[in-house]
Amino acid sequence: MTSPSRWAAWVCTALLLVLAWWYYPAPQSGNKSPVINWDASGYYLYLPATIIYHDLRELNFRDTYMRDYAPTPDFYQAYRDSASGHFVLKYPAGLALQELPFFLAAHAVAAPLGYAPDGFSAPYQLAVKLGSLLVSVLGFWLIRRALLPRFGEWPTAGVLLVLLLGTNYLTYSGAGHAGMTHSWLLTWYAALLLLTPAFYARPGWVRAAGIGAIIGLMTLTRPTALLAVLLPLLWGLGTRVALRERLTFWRQHWLLLLVAAVAGGVLLSLQPLYWQYATGRWIVYSYQEQGFNWLKPHLFEGIFSFRTGWLMYSPVLVVALLGFGPLRRQQPAAFWPLLVFTVLFTYVTFAWNEWLYGGGLGARAMIDSYAVLAWPLAAALRWLLARPRWAVAAAPLLLLGCAYGYWLTQMAIPGGQGLLAAGDMNRTYLRHILFRYEVPPETRLLLDSNSEFTGEARNTRVLWQQDFEQPAPGLCGTPALQGACSLALDAQHPHSTEWTVPVQPGQFTWVRASAQARADQTEWDMNRMTQYVVRFRRGQEVVKERTVRLQRALEGGWPRELHFDMRPPQADFDNVSITFLYYGTSANLLLDNARLEAFD
Repeated sequence: MTSPSRWAAWVCTALLLVLAWWYYPAPQSGNKSPVINWDASGYYLYLPATIIYHDLRELNFRDTYMRDYAPTPDFYQAYRDSASGHFVLKYPAGLALQELPFFLAAHAVAAPLGYAPDGFSAPYQLAVKLGSLLVSVLGFWLIRRALLPRFGEWPTAGVLLVLLLGTNYLTYSGAGHAGMTHSWLLTWYAALLLLTPAFYARPGWVRAAGIGAIIGLMTLTRPTALLAVLLPLLWGLGTRVALRERLTFWRQHWLLLLVAAVAGGVLLSLQPLYWQYATGRWIVYSYQEQGFNWLKPHLFEGIFSFRTGWLMYSPVLVVALLGFGPLRRQQPAAFWPLLVFTVLFTYVTFAWNEWLYGGGLGARAMIDSYAVLAWPLAAALRWLLARPRWAVAAAPLLLLGCAYGYWLTQMAIPGGQGLLAAGDMNRTYLRHILFRYEVPPETRLLLDSNSEFTGEARNTRVLWQQDFEQPAPGLCGTPALQGACSLALDAQHPHSTEWTVPVQPGQFTWVRASAQARADQTEWDMNRMTQYVVRFRRGQEVVKERTVRLQRALEGGWPRELHFDMRPPQADFDNVSITFLYYGTSANLLLDNARLEAFD
């Protein structure tokens, strides 16, 4: 009989390979780094710094790297330690250690193939991509191997397809942002969940060392992965009898516990050895101002917000969370370790004060735990398949969730459609782009305004209008979009006049701010975009404000008539002000014929 889970694993493998090839970035001008960029470059820098440049302290190659490959706008991957005067890499060394074989292969072929053997040219980029891709494929086969004997063929097949298509995993797998840690850690969690029950069934030195080494390597990759130690320690515990038996087990096999600790400790020791070499200190907190807020974790925003909420962008994983109920009956030995781990992992993930994790698709830090959540997900699917009516009712929802997840992947994956605004999403914008592959550029203004009037405007009147024909000195931009002058802000003139219009509550139900705009080139840095600001105020007190970056909707050289809508506040107000603010763009933005209209 054909194995559905094997077919599902091969489908996942094929899809990973096809998407990795299909979306692999085409060559770009200036050799812009397609894989080793942003945080990925911070994890990777250990390799070229050690093997090619022999310079782990000063990173003297960094300026050339930034100039030639432009991995990020600025070099945040390391900082200069005030005590030692040396540079310290921000990210831990675990991922670089795992990428080492692929790096060495790329280094061996780079020069013979005519590429710069500098650690960043095309062979090195491809090596990191292929390493992550291989590990991504391996992870799905390991998950299958763990689930199949416990939950059966169809639940296992469903888990593999749901994890790949219905979650944000694909975006951060080897087919997407391949230089990140997530695909590697998911695979190690899958391996740990294979080794742990095997160890308790037949305890031995090799399995003990394997468990310790996996946990050590995971912690060296991402320190919060130390929570993985709960999985083998709590496995099979749930009653007092089981606890007494476990204590007896460890008294008999204490040497195996020591072996596991030594294996993990040896790998984990690489990080303090690096810190000692770089700074003269054994312990360094390299994340500097970033840290945890244990008393006020961002649980609700991290899980449910439109900005980048975990379940907002991977809703099928609700089924996995509900699956802890059937998991307790189907696999009682796994219930408590998986539940305790999931709760603590989620708490720690969103206690991090940078809970957006640099933006991305749906709380990417949670991806590491998906090999753990595969177990309750399989239990839930097994429960559903044993109840045909429930299965028929749930199937359309699961299919819709997978379609939604795969569409989101295409919006977020490098080289994809790019409609996802990482860490910047809101309800209105998501509703406008949902299941679409192309929208008008002006739609991106909803990322700032988060509101839009879609009915028929009545009783429209102009509250304020400005043609900028007589701007303040230095603000006249030419050639003008209309007339003789357009508004042009720059570093010497970073703000326009603030115009104030007297208004009262109840006079209208909406306002629409608009302007003609053109820029010579596209501005990609959101923080540098010029802002169109509308404020409802009571005297000088701001009651409600909208700050919209018109350059979100501008392509270089194309003038557009742009607008955004805003409801007045419910609180009392007596005036509305309009101003334009410059934040460093070099795109030569011109604004003209700006208006503020009120309507019902």
